[in-house]
Amino acid sequence: FGPVRSVLPSLVFELGFDSIHHSSRTKSGLTLRNPRILRWLKDTEPKDAGTLPELKNLMQPHAQT
Repeated sequence: FGPVRSVLPSLVFELGFDSIHHSSRTKSGLTLRNPRILRWLKDTEPKDAGTLPELKNLMQPHAQT
């Protein structure tokens, strides 16, 4: 699918997006619709950033109470 680059995580950004969808074309298995950087979280370490499983959890339907 083209060149792939790996970098060491050192900066954390807050992302906004319209929706999340399953994707067979990406390594993560997900794609974001209309992604955008909202802000640079200068006081957050990469170890404290959200993870792929947390993002996948956003796709789960919420239980009705």
